[in-house]
This record gives sequence, C-alpha cells and structure tokens, in this order.
Amino acid sequence: MAQHTRKGASIQAITANRLRDGEVVYQTEKGGWSERFSDSEILKSAEIAESRLEEALRAVDSLLVVEPYLFEVLADDDGAMRPVSVRERIRMRGPTVRADLGKQAER
Repeated sequence: MAQHTRKGASIQAITANRLRDGEVVYQTEKGGWSERFSDSEILKSAEIAESRLEEALRAVDSLLVVEPYLFEVLADDDGAMRPVSVRERIRMRGPTVRADLGKQAER
C-alpha cells in the first residue's frame, strides 16, 4: 500500500480514488468519502491516522474506493489546511494541462 507522507508526519489526511469513476476522494470524519479536500478529516496523531486508514481499507473491501493512503498536510498562514506535496495539490485541483478542466474550472 502506498503511503505518501514522511515518517513521523504529525498531521495527515486520507485519500483514495472512487472505484466507480476514478475521482479523487478524501475520507471524512464520519467515515464517508468526499471529492472536496476541505471535507477531509485532519488526523493529528499517528495512532489515529493508522486507525482511520484501517477503516479506509474496509471501503476497498466494499468496492467503494481503491488504494487509500495517508498524506501529509500543514496549516497555511491563515490556518487553512493544505496538502504538503505537489502531487497531492495536483490531485486536489485536477489536471494541470488546462485550467478549464477539472476542479479548478469550478472556481
């Protein structure tokens, strides 16, 4: 299972791809899945993160998502959370080839 975060990362979230259509989704506090990063549960300890990842793996068994994994997030200067890696920022926003496609086109 892929894990896109530094060992010892203090703040993380969980992402996967929805099996039905391949859309990037984020695990929410209630255990559901949302297409919006802003809906994702922010996990502030390694123990909680591992526990929630185990729950996400059950969604794989239920054929809801594929390849859930943890990724590191940090707070911006204004306190808003954002993915640390470029990879996760791209997954959050959509394709980089055209601004009129994907999630960035909705703005």
